[in-house]
Amino acid sequence: MKLDETHAPDARCWVPGADTSADFPVQNLPFCLFSTGDLGPRAGVAIGSSLIDLGAFLHSTGHDADSVLAELCAGPLNALLASGAEVRGALRRRLFAILTDPSRRGEIEPFLVPMAEAELHVPCEIGDYSDFYAGIHHATRVGRLFRPDNPLLPNYRHIPIGYHGRASSVVVSGTPVRRPAGQIAGPEGPRFQPSARLDHEFELGILVGPGNLLGHPIPISEAADHIAGFTLLNDWSARDIQAWEYQPLGPFLAKSFATTLSPFIVTPEALAPFRCPAFPRGKDDPAPLPYLLDPQDQAEGGLSLTLETFLSSAAMREQGMKEVRIASQSATNLYWTPAQMIAHHSSNGCNLRPGDLLGTGTISGEGQDEAGSLLELTDGGTRPITLPTGETRTFLLAGDRLRLAARGERPGFRSIGFGPCVGEIIG
Repeated sequence: MKLDETHAPDARCWVPGADTSADFPVQNLPFCLFSTGDLGPRAGVAIGSSLIDLGAFLHSTGHDADSVLAELCAGPLNALLASGAEVRGALRRRLFAILTDPSRRGEIEPFLVPMAEAELHVPCEIGDYSDFYAGIHHATRVGRLFRPDNPLLPNYRHIPIGYHGRASSVVVSGTPVRRPAGQIAGPEGPRFQPSARLDHEFELGILVGPGNLLGHPIPISEAADHIAGFTLLNDWSARDIQAWEYQPLGPFLAKSFATTLSPFIVTPEALAPFRCPAFPRGKDDPAPLPYLLDPQDQAEGGLSLTLETFLSSAAMREQGMKEVRIASQSATNLYWTPAQMIAHHSSNGCNLRPGDLLGTGTISGEGQDEAGSLLELTDGGTRPITLPTGETRTFLLAGDRLRLAARGERPGFRSIGFGPCVGEIIG
């Protein structure tokens, strides 16, 4: 991914608050889907604390090409995602040029909408959702809880492990999460009851751009071109339901009740400064099979992002206490790159479509405070964490509010963020 003028750290934007925005300076410009008043969902671009009504702006120019592009901005963003890197990059450079030139303020200012006055939605229609297991430290630590002598199964270093999730229950940040019920094992047999071990999983969401035809795999050398952008993803998990049901076919009802997605699509172009080499494999690790091995992807297919998890209880908020950070880790801990996930998913001829969602799997670091789930943070519920009120948590209780946050940071570049990924537990 090439760097260009849109990554200049000293670029300044005339939109009030953009230059001091933690997540959405002019170097970011993520897509979203929003509605206001009587106007239905449409494409937006975040800048500071405002949104650009993208379709309205494009219609205003009077150019035929812009009118065609504006049609892609009405409703869910699948068609815009399908347009590919060339269209996306040209639009990014164009918006950047206007937003950094005060003399062109009149071209976009009429189409700015305060973010506080907008309702944000899941940005596209998600036809299919697949979840990988690419966080090696998460896989090792969870495996150690259940298989102390053999925590990481032998196939892990050979193949990107994944399962098919439930697209219909993907919800946007801020949507309450209702505690699920299900079958839970007990000494006298299974019983049906609400989950007592409700957990989160910090993942990145990968949104597919251009897809592929059925029966035509995507080569690893082209896989990055099929990624339209990234979001934050919380793969809520009912651990007690999961423990009983996952053998022999894997996760089912323990995962399908809710998956929370942040509303902003951070593009590959915005993330160019934060690319890094793929996860370094140990001397005893096997090399990826040829269909998963590409020199460029190995050199820059990883993502250097700081990930943070924050928690507040109902009692904390009642007492005016701020949320507390319970974990911080890096996306560099993904054993498989996003391009490898795309290539593997399509390697049998499976057709991916614009707007399909891939989860990376839980991202954790090696340290105890670098865990992407409570299951790891509390060693399977044996080591509770203590909140400022004196309350303790092993798993999530009613009224608990969890927020995931991520940012790209690198010396010499402006940091950018992903916006909120928030869910509050009901019941």
